Amino acid sequence: MLGAAPSPREARLWGDQRRGALAGRRKPKHGFGALIASMRKHAARSAIGTAAPGLDAQDEAGKVSFGMPHIDEAIGGGLPRGALHEVFGARAADGVAAAAFGLGLACRASGADRPILWVRQDMVAREYGELYGPGLQEFGLSPEKMVLVRLRDGLQALRAGHEALRCSALGAVVIELWGNPKALDLRATQKLARAAARSRVSVFLIRIMGQAQPSAALSRWSVAALRSGPPELSLKDVIGKEAPMGAPASALFGPGLPAFRLDLLRHRAGFPPRCWHVEWNCERLIFQEPALSRAVAALPADRPAAPGGPVAPLVWRRAG
Repeated sequence: MLGAAPSPREARLWGDQRRGALAGRRKPKHGFGALIASMRKHAARSAIGTAAPGLDAQDEAGKVSFGMPHIDEAIGGGLPRGALHEVFGARAADGVAAAAFGLGLACRASGADRPILWVRQDMVAREYGELYGPGLQEFGLSPEKMVLVRLRDGLQALRAGHEALRCSALGAVVIELWGNPKALDLRATQKLARAAARSRVSVFLIRIMGQAQPSAALSRWSVAALRSGPPELSLKDVIGKEAPMGAPASALFGPGLPAFRLDLLRHRAGFPPRCWHVEWNCERLIFQEPALSRAVAALPADRPAAPGGPVAPLVWRRAG
């Protein structure tokens, strides 16, 4: 036998108790969403749009300059801000070079105080190693300026990058993916490009061990590592004494500046493919022309560089 219907007051009390029980079982607020909300709330508005020491001020068109006039002129003044740019490693061993190039562009785009959000897939960390704080410092980026997010698969990484692009307080978003995830298709890149255009935050999609496919990226780059030149530092600069004769600086202080071969594979604005050899200046935070790998002999001042007479013909002799 059914009991009597509850009074309005009893029904209201029962509803309040049920809502309270459900609220107790709710999951806590997502950590990444809370992080983005906090960055959006507490970001200093005065820092947005400022240029860091050693970085060129962005022009009125909103371009990110490489710091090398001939590269900037070849692509219309620099890479447009608030757009998606795709970076590939030329070979399997060039994944680190591709990440370093993307980090350099992110440094150029981030300005003085705006942070860089780096979304990294776990597989990349397992194959190429973790990001190293002292290494970031040597590269010219303060580790406190970077927010690192590690996620399991490509779908989660793309969702996190898309969510991060809603925060206009960020200087740049870097998404580092492994291989060709199923979630990475033309529609996914279109969503990233639209989100970047709305927030005016540049996003750099680094493809490790991935194959090119249809994409809404404004530009596509291939990066290969080059041999670094010897460092300019000498013993005299360090200890104030003359360097010993015949002691190479590279043997004393390790490799020089990071060097890359950059291949512009595609640009939606119609700029033709080009190739450049560049170095990353960790102090000035710019890309620059690479130094010569060895010393060049000066031309003689009192005589011509080569004999003026005819060159004697080569005489061949049969061996044996």
